[in-house]
Formats: sequence, structure tokens, C-alpha cells
Amino acid sequence: MMKKPLVILAGPTAVGKTGFSIGLAEAIGGEIISADSMQVYRGMDIGSAKIRPQEMCGIPHHLIDVLDPDEEFHVVLFQQMAKRAMEEIYSRQKIPILVGGTGFYIQAVLYDVDFAADGGDEAYRGELKRQAQANGVEYLHEKLSEVDPEYAASVHANNQKKVIRALEFFHLTGRKLSEHNAEQAEKCSPYNFAYFVLNDERVQIYERIDRRVDQMMEEGLVEEVKSLKARGYTRDMVSMQGLGYKEILDYLDGRISLLEAVEIIKRDTRHFAKRQITWFKRERDTCWLDREKFCQNEGKMLDAALDVLKGRGII
Repeated sequence: MMKKPLVILAGPTAVGKTGFSIGLAEAIGGEIISADSMQVYRGMDIGSAKIRPQEMCGIPHHLIDVLDPDEEFHVVLFQQMAKRAMEEIYSRQKIPILVGGTGFYIQAVLYDVDFAADGGDEAYRGELKRQAQANGVEYLHEKLSEVDPEYAASVHANNQKKVIRALEFFHLTGRKLSEHNAEQAEKCSPYNFAYFVLNDERVQIYERIDRRVDQMMEEGLVEEVKSLKARGYTRDMVSMQGLGYKEILDYLDGRISLLEAVEIIKRDTRHFAKRQITWFKRERDTCWLDREKFCQNEGKMLDAALDVLKGRGII
């Protein structure tokens, strides 16, 4: 039975995935599925650098503006929603193009990762949250380092959600989440795929990040966060912990100045881009499209991508 086609376009934030994905979709008859943990939320447009309708050039986009900021969104739900979108796209004889920078989300779809073992223990999860409140986030991270040092090394102590998930997984199964993830990552993909990673020189990415943050401020990021806050969305929600949103909330709450908020957003976004590149370098079967090697010529990059797709029988 022939495997269905799947194209992936990943890469660090601000590298230009959105624009390149449009040209790619037009060239191969594709529809785009957003693999982004923030663009899924309605009303969170500026801070997530969400594509505007007029920029879509008539290409259907999926998993954008489908949840309210107070609704839960995680990798399991993403996988379910993405697979439904893919079936719709296949029914139209089109090719799904998974576009984004959230590597774990991409991996979950590409290798059809099995999350059935994740289960859940709400009582234990609640106890861990109470421990974090009483002793600080570092306390839980140290607990994780004791049982799963490999996973602990890959996640920041401030990412309480992931730290708790790993501890909960160990509590339920007696196994390290790092081992489970490694096993899942070794699975063969059920798709005939091409996994492109768009990249650029680090200094170019950092400069684009700084310009993008300045543009977000000019477009009204502060007003967007004010509006979300006025609608009752609070900093304890996963959505409001997104880059750009939690910093502006700190400014609005008088914890830091606006200048400090902007500088923190730029700094943390640069750190985020660095971690994204590290993630994608660990992924297997990737085809890197380095902008500097193509002299920033998107036409040549597109031709190279199309050659790969033809060679793999995807188009």
C-alpha cells in the first residue's frame, strides 16, 4: 500500500517559514497545517506573528484561530487535529504541508507517536503543582533530574508543564520519558515525506527577531494583551505564558518597564530560536535549506525543494 505524501517545513522563529510555505504550497498544490503552539488561539495575532488572511494567497490554512485562549492545547490534541486536517486535505487530492517551529508537534505527526501510555493522575499532578508553589520550580526540576536526568537536561526548570508531565509519566509507568520519546522517535514514518528545515546565519535570524519584536510593538502588542486581560485571560493559562504575552503582562502589572519587557522578549526569543535549531539538528531524515548557501534567493531554494520532492515521488 502506497504511503500518503507529507511535506514538512520547519525551522527557527523569524527565519521566513510563512512566506516560503506559500510559494511551496502554490507550486505543489498543497494546503498548510500550522504546527505552532500559539497561532491556534483566537485573538492572539500580533504576539504569535500569525499570518494574515490577505497573506495566504488563497492557500487553505488549518489549525489557526480554532481555540480560545482559555482552552487547553497540547501535543496530543494537536496530533488529533492535524490528522483530521490531513484526511480532509487528502480527500481533495492535495498535499498537506506541516509548517512551524514546534519540533515535538511535528515529530508527533510524522512518526505517529503513541501517547496512549501517557495516561494521567490528576491527584499526583495537583500535588506536584503544590510542591512547585511551596518550594519553587527548581525543586521539581531537581526531582526530575534524579529520575530522568536526560529529559531534565532538555527542559528548562521554568517549563513547569513539561517537568510535571515527565514526573507524572515516571510515577505512572516507572519509566523515563526520555526513553519513551526516544523509542517513539525511532519509529518509521507512515508517510512518504520530505522534512525541510529552513535556516540562516545566526546573526541574520537574531536581527530579524529584533525587527519583528519592534514591529509587534508598533502594530499594537500592548493593546492586544490589554484586550486579552480585559476578557479575563490570566497569566496562569498556557496561552498567556507564550513569548511576548507574559512579558507584556508583567509590564501591565507594573513589574517591569516597557523597555525591559521589549528587551526580555527579544532576548528570550533569540534563546528560543537557538533551542529550535538544536532540536532540528537532532532530527533524522531532514533536508536543510540554508539561506546563505542560496544567497537568500527564495526562488533557488524553492527549486531545490521541488527537486527533492520529485526525487521522492511526492510530486
